[in-house]
Amino acid sequence: MKNESILWRVFRFYVDGFRSMTVGKTLWCIILIKLFIMFCLLKPFFFPRFLGQFDTRSEQEEYVSSELVDRAIIP
Repeated sequence: MKNESILWRVFRFYVDGFRSMTVGKTLWCIILIKLFIMFCLLKPFFFPRFLGQFDTRSEQEEYVSSELVDRAIIP
């Protein structure tokens, strides 16, 4: 028992805990489905790639800096 590393013991602790769950497995499935929906389905619609329209890194930096300055100025 003392020969086992701390990482292995922590891993086994979580695996044994996950095996004994009943309601928790259903909740984890719901969480994973929600994460999939948020990052794979909704992300392209709400977070478009504005920087993809620029060819070089310097053009991207210029765009980001101008947007930050323009939005910081209070009308």
